[in-house]
Amino acid sequence: MRIDKLLANLGYGSRKEVKRLLKSGAVKIDGETVKDAKEHVDPKINQVTVHGETVEYKEFIYLMMNKPQGVLSATEDAYQETVLDLLELEDAIYKPFPVGRLDKDTEGLLLLTNDGQLAHRLLSPKKHVPKTYFAIIDGEVTEEDVEAFRKGVTLDDGYLTKPGELKILKSGIRSDIELTITEGKFHQVKRMFEAVGKRVVYLKRNSMGPLRLDEDLELGEYRELTDEEIESLQN
Repeated sequence: MRIDKLLANLGYGSRKEVKRLLKSGAVKIDGETVKDAKEHVDPKINQVTVHGETVEYKEFIYLMMNKPQGVLSATEDAYQETVLDLLELEDAIYKPFPVGRLDKDTEGLLLLTNDGQLAHRLLSPKKHVPKTYFAIIDGEVTEEDVEAFRKGVTLDDGYLTKPGELKILKSGIRSDIELTITEGKFHQVKRMFEAVGKRVVYLKRNSMGPLRLDEDLELGEYRELTDEEIESLQN
């Protein structure tokens, strides 16, 4: 990779600004000053420093976010805040994107990465990756609903969902439930409950495949995945 491209990708400025940085003698590769923007470097092998500080390079970034309500699961929007707007520049420069989506008014686990291969694997309908949600339902959720979800329910457009595992945590005028599904249709959880005559008033995703939301993350906060978490997603 060319040194100017590497530094520009890591947020050291535009190509033009990086060239000025190189001409100033601030950049070294393995201790040798480099001024030629076309110089090639292997960031996995060579040590690159800028003003004496080692440049940390990684090809992929994996972030776990506790998405708050009111924020779009998108990379950009002209009018509304997106999950990328919540990232620090040092993470945003890797250009991660949300893996799947959470509705604007849904909270909880959202994975952001620039690893397209992993994202494709997690989102592929063939993989049946389970996603677990906590929800508060307006209405009493019954064992009949549990059985209906187990068989699959018909949505408003005629689509029959795959079986879902519904657990009643608290039943009453308002019910607390946990639901695990293996699909990701538009507004699926809300539409599944509408199919049995009930309404979701609060929704939070707690897990996606083996990845569970870190409860220490406040709404809007995020952290990098651990090596163990990354490995669990890749297997």
